[in-house]
Amino acid sequence: MPADLRDQVRRALEHPNLSTALTRFSEDYRASRDRAYQGIDFEALRARIAERKAYAAERLDGLAARFAETAAACGAHVVRLHTPAEVCGYILGLARRRGVGLIVKSKSMATEEIHLNAALEKAGIEVCETDLGEWIVQLARQRPSHMVLPAIHLTRDDVAGLFSRVAGERLEPEIPRLVRVARQQLREKFLSAGIGITGANIAVAETGSLVLLTNEGNARLVATLPPVHVAVVGIEKLVERFDDIEPILAALPRSATAQQITSYVSIFTGPAEQADGGRKEMHIILYDHRRIEMSEDPLFCQALQCIRCASCLNVCPVYRLVGGHVFGKVYAGAIGTVLTACIEGWDASRGLEQLCIQCGACRDVCPAKIDLPELILEVRRRAAAVAPQPLAERAAFSILSNRRAFHGLLRAASLAQKPLADGPYLRHLPLWLTDAGKNRRLPALAAAPLRDRFPALRQPRSSRRAAFFAGCLIDFVYPEIGEAVVRVLNRAGIEVVFPDKQTCCGAPAHFSGVPEAAAANAGDNVDAFSDAGFEAVISACPTCTAALQTDAPRVLRETGKPELAARAERLAAKTVDFATYVRRLVEEGSLRLPQATGLPPLTYHDSCHLKRTLHADQPPRELLRSAGYELREMPESDVCCGMGGSYSLKMPDVSSAMLARKLRMIASTEAEGAAMDCPGCLMQIRGGCAAAGSPVSVRHTAEWLASLLDGTD
Repeated sequence: MPADLRDQVRRALEHPNLSTALTRFSEDYRASRDRAYQGIDFEALRARIAERKAYAAERLDGLAARFAETAAACGAHVVRLHTPAEVCGYILGLARRRGVGLIVKSKSMATEEIHLNAALEKAGIEVCETDLGEWIVQLARQRPSHMVLPAIHLTRDDVAGLFSRVAGERLEPEIPRLVRVARQQLREKFLSAGIGITGANIAVAETGSLVLLTNEGNARLVATLPPVHVAVVGIEKLVERFDDIEPILAALPRSATAQQITSYVSIFTGPAEQADGGRKEMHIILYDHRRIEMSEDPLFCQALQCIRCASCLNVCPVYRLVGGHVFGKVYAGAIGTVLTACIEGWDASRGLEQLCIQCGACRDVCPAKIDLPELILEVRRRAAAVAPQPLAERAAFSILSNRRAFHGLLRAASLAQKPLADGPYLRHLPLWLTDAGKNRRLPALAAAPLRDRFPALRQPRSSRRAAFFAGCLIDFVYPEIGEAVVRVLNRAGIEVVFPDKQTCCGAPAHFSGVPEAAAANAGDNVDAFSDAGFEAVISACPTCTAALQTDAPRVLRETGKPELAARAERLAAKTVDFATYVRRLVEEGSLRLPQATGLPPLTYHDSCHLKRTLHADQPPRELLRSAGYELREMPESDVCCGMGGSYSLKMPDVSSAMLARKLRMIASTEAEGAAMDCPGCLMQIRGGCAAAGSPVSVRHTAEWLASLLDGTD
C-alpha cells in the first residue's frame, strides 16, 4: 500500500469525530433498513434489478442510440460524449453562448467524476450546489465522502461554522436554524441562475425519460426554474423500458437511506414548461468515460448494475472507521474501489483494494446483486499483474506454496520462539510483528503441531471415516481445536483420518491476488485428499472450507489445470464445515448432546465466511443451545472482528479498531464465554481479551462441545 494512503488511514483513525459519526449512522442504518424491507422479498427484488440492469449493460450502445432518438423527439438536445474534458467543454460552451454567470446544480456523482465545478469556476462562472449536503461540502472546499450523504463526515458544529461565514453572524449548531439559513441563501440562487445542472438516477430508452429521486426537492427546482436544464447522465443509468424503473424505485430509497420512498420522485420526458406556456431548453449529455469498455469485460460489466445507493458503504466496517476521503476517490467504498480502477485506471486506485477486508457484507446488501468482494479480488489480481509485488511478499508466497518449505519454516519458528514465549502467548514480538500486536496478544506456535500429535490420538475403529482438513492455524497454533473435533466425531462413531500431505488452503494467496500460489496449494490438497475411503472432509475453519469448496476448483481452472480442477470439484462435494456436519450427525441420531444444566452463558461471533459464504451461521448456535448453553446474542454479531487473515498484519491499525469494537459488543452481553467457528477470529478475539485482561473464555464451538461430552465443563 502506498505510504501516503497508509498515513491517511492513520490520520482518519485518529480523527476525534469521524468514526463516531460514521459508526452511529451505520448502527441506525442496519436497524432502519431491516424495518424498511419488512414484507418485501429482498432477494426476489434484487434479482429483478440485476436481471434488468445486466440486460441493459450488455446493450449500452443500442440503448443510448434509442434514448437519444426518443428524447430528441420529445424536444431535448441529446449528445453523447466520452471524456470529462468533452463534457466540461460542452457545458462551458453552452454557458458562454448564453452569457451565463451563475449555475445551480443538484447532487450528481457524474459531475463530481469529471470535476465540473472546478472547470466552470476556473472559467469565471459561479457554481452553487443546492443539495444541502453537497452545499456544505462545497463551502468546506472538500469532496463528498459518501455518494448519498456527502457531508456525513462533518459534525453539526462543523456545519454551524461554515454557515456562520456565509450568514455573516455566529450561528449555534441547531439544525432547524441551520436549515433556514440554507434555504434563505439558496432561494436567490435558484431564481438567478441561467443554467440548472442535474444528473439522473435512471434514463429510460423506451420513452426518453429521466428519473430523479431526492429528499429535498432541489433537483426539481434546478431542472425547472432556470431557463436551461442540462442533465449529465452516465450511460450505465440506461434501462430499456419504463417498467424497468419500478424495482429500482422500490429498492433505492430503502437501500440508500432506509426509507420506504424518497420525498420527491421527478420524471422528465422532454423540457419542462415555462410559466408562459413555452418550453425550456433541455440538454442531455450521455456520458461514457470507459463504461463501454467495462460493459465488454466479462467480470467488471457487473459493476454497471450499480444503482448508486451506497449501501455497500453503509455496512462496510472499514469505511465507517476511515470514511470516503480515505477509502475512495470520487466514488467511495467497495463500489468506489472497482469504479476507480475501471474508470480512472490502476494508478488512481492503487492501494484502495487493500483496504477491503473481504468480509462480504457489501455483497449481501447490494440491491443490484453485484459480487463486490470478487470484483475487488480481481482488481487485486490485475493490479498485481501491472505492478510486481514487493520482494518480501513474493518470497512469502513462494514459501507458502511449497509445503515442505512452509512446514519446515513453521517447525523452525516453533523452536526459535521459546525465548519469546510466555505460556500460550508471545511475550516479546519480533520487530516486524510489533504493529500486529497492538491491542491483542499473539499466540505462540504449538510445541508440536496437530500432524505430529494425531497418531497418538486414541480412536475407535469404524466403518465410517471422515478426513480432517486442519488448515495452518489449527495444525500449527491451535492443535487442541483439532483434537476437540476428533473427540466430538468419535462420539458419533466416526473415525477421523489426517492426510499428512495437506497444506495451506490457498486463501492467503487467493485474497492477495496471487492465483499461481493459490493453485499450487490447491493442487497439493487435491493430491493429499485423493483417498476416496471417507464420507466427508471436515474443516473447522470456514475460510478453509470455502477455499476447498469454491476457490480451489476455480483457481485450478483459471491457471490451466483442468484435470486437477475436476478432482478439486469432487473434493469440494465432500467438504463440509464442522458444525453443519455435527448437526447432521445429531439429526440422524448418531450423536447425542448432553443437554447439561448450570453452564456459563455464552455469546456467539459469526465469522464472515461461515455466515456469508457458507450460509452456516445457525448450526453452531443450534448445537450449543441443544447442549444446554444459554446463548446471548451480541449486537452486530456478524460484523467482522478485524482479523481478515493477513489483513491484521497489513492493516494493523484498522484491524485493532475493529477488534476494540467487537470486544465492547461481547462485553455488553455479560456472557462468560464466547464461541466461534473460525480459528482466525479466535486468535483475534482471544488475543484481544488477553490484552485487555478480560475474563471471557474464548473457544471454538468444537471445544465447547467436546468439553461437555468429556464431562469437563
